[in-house]
Amino acid sequence: MGKNKPRHAEHNAKGTKKNPFGKQSDKTELLKRMKAAAEKPKKED
Repeated sequence: MGKNKPRHAEHNAKGTKKNPFGKQSDKTELLKRMKAAAEKPKKED
């Protein structure tokens, strides 16, 4: 690769197994993850 090569691969790059091309983001799954993440700190108190 030339001088303009990327130094790393993006963790959320399009076209990967986790984020395939043409996949519409599923809001319900995202909301589930966000709610679970919001619940985590509450349980630690």
